Amino acid sequence: MKKTYYLFNPGRLQRRDNTLKFTPYDEEGNEQKPRYLPAENVEELYCFGNLDANSALYNFLGQQQIPIHFFDYYENYTGSFVPRDALLSGKVLMAQTDFHKNKKKRMFLAQRILEGAAFNMVKNLRYYDKRGKDLLDIIEIIETLAARIPETTEIDELMGVEGNIRKNYYETFNLIINNFEMGGRSYQPPKNEVNALISFGNMMCYSQSLRAIHQTQLNPLISFLHQPGERRFSLSLDLAEIFKPILVDRVIFKVMNKREIQTSDFEPNLNAVLLKPKGKKKFVQSFENRLNETIKHRSLNRHVSYKHLIKLECYKIVKHVLEIEEYKPFKIWW
Repeated sequence: MKKTYYLFNPGRLQRRDNTLKFTPYDEEGNEQKPRYLPAENVEELYCFGNLDANSALYNFLGQQQIPIHFFDYYENYTGSFVPRDALLSGKVLMAQTDFHKNKKKRMFLAQRILEGAAFNMVKNLRYYDKRGKDLLDIIEIIETLAARIPETTEIDELMGVEGNIRKNYYETFNLIINNFEMGGRSYQPPKNEVNALISFGNMMCYSQSLRAIHQTQLNPLISFLHQPGERRFSLSLDLAEIFKPILVDRVIFKVMNKREIQTSDFEPNLNAVLLKPKGKKKFVQSFENRLNETIKHRSLNRHVSYKHLIKLECYKIVKHVLEIEEYKPFKIWW
């Protein structure tokens, strides 16, 4: 069975026949004991430190269809090496482009994506409200804001609604999380422990969405809710909106409230708080466990993992732009 591997230390990655050899470095730059990864067992790689590699290595990764995702010192996603698209479809590309350029068609998809995201946020809040967190007032505010989504006529207006929904949603984190104070949302860099986990988890969700897109015929540069821009895969941002409440936020609540991640797992820096490598490993393990959890899919009538749900969401968008079946976003039903 193929696995996702995480490289937390700086080091050198090389090809050794049909094996990937990763040699980590210590703080002084000395080589440590190497780790050997059989290529047939590797689904994808995540790199959280400086990586020494050459073109032969990337050629091999391309041949084996193994993507690698990179994160900088501040845990921001910086880019990916993704093997050449094997599923390119001119028909899907033209349809996806047409839906982006057509204002009415784009607005429909953008509204549905945000409706799914808002619904899943409210589901999270109802779960914790039933456990004594007293969130009904904010739930009502978010549902009132979400009711405005179908009335929007411009993407900027829709993104304004999204911003207000998320602002109120994040205010509940101080009530849900027992031992840490979030305050407001802070970005690049995060100012406290909760914001550090949100930023790190969102980037993990973003890269998982990118991975799923590349397994379908969609183009990651052509989005609907978010504005396409230079040097970013904006469709991944669209998909991540739906799944962040399910995959990221629920993991954050779990690891903090169960004290799986504690203050000692963070490193305070000048105007920033960052996860230490041991903290990253703990979060990644919980995130992986969440991705591999399965639910009984109502339409397929079989159990599927959360990771596979992201891919299924891509197929739903493909069917929509090809005008086979109207898109309905994934919503938690349990």
